[in-house]
Amino acid sequence: MLVTLLGTGDTTGTPTVGCDCNTCEHARQRGIERTRFSVHIENPRRNESILIDFSPDFRQQFLQRNVSFPDAGIITHIHFDHLDGLGNAYRLCDDLPIHAANETDPQTTETVAETVARKYSYLDQVTVNPHSPFEVFEICGLEIQLVPVDHPPLYCYGVVIEDPVTNTKLSLSGDTSYGVPSESQDALSNPDLFLADAIVPASMCEHHPLGGKHHNKDGVPRTFGTKHMTREGACDLAEALDADKTRFVHTGHYYPADEAFEDPLAIDGEEYRL
Repeated sequence: MLVTLLGTGDTTGTPTVGCDCNTCEHARQRGIERTRFSVHIENPRRNESILIDFSPDFRQQFLQRNVSFPDAGIITHIHFDHLDGLGNAYRLCDDLPIHAANETDPQTTETVAETVARKYSYLDQVTVNPHSPFEVFEICGLEIQLVPVDHPPLYCYGVVIEDPVTNTKLSLSGDTSYGVPSESQDALSNPDLFLADAIVPASMCEHHPLGGKHHNKDGVPRTFGTKHMTREGACDLAEALDADKTRFVHTGHYYPADEAFEDPLAIDGEEYRL
């Protein structure tokens, strides 16, 4: 697998529009960007590729990175920063299979697959394929699982991608709090590369109206509010999963400037060959 991080930012990206904070200014000075989340996975044996989540920054990402238009896509959940780039399929391809979960979300009364199909019903190029959680299905010669995570109030899914030929494994936490169910942790475990939601450092929880949760034994919150992991939570989850390598994604511009671009926080354009 060749994994390219097209978008590593949260819903506003870094630099954030209209923001003159030290982190955004530092990013501008260094020419660094974290656009909205998206990951490209290529199977070189078949010259085929998968896109996980369709960022609103789709056009910019594909113009800047030397990656192919995907042969298939996966949608983890229906928040705009993970879905609204799908409209770019118009006029760019003849057929684009999209894969998404088939669990009915009480909040929306639809599955992720149904929401995608309804919202993009005008796109003849897009066909939506529903899958049950933990079902193993194949795309582009790679084995995929969608695993439930914890991103209230909406259903959201992490992704496990395994190459049956090389036995390499990529795991993505998806947008989630630290409260990933144990069965999902089992599926995500022992990856060669783990991409983990780490939106802010734990110190920022004092500024969230709901504070933090999932505190460790030292009282450090591993969840920011209710929906995303802190950096410390992502570190602990990566350790629990025994990840060989971890990169933090979906990060916000609230990291202090002297920490915002330090390992293991990812930036757009990183590539990993598994």
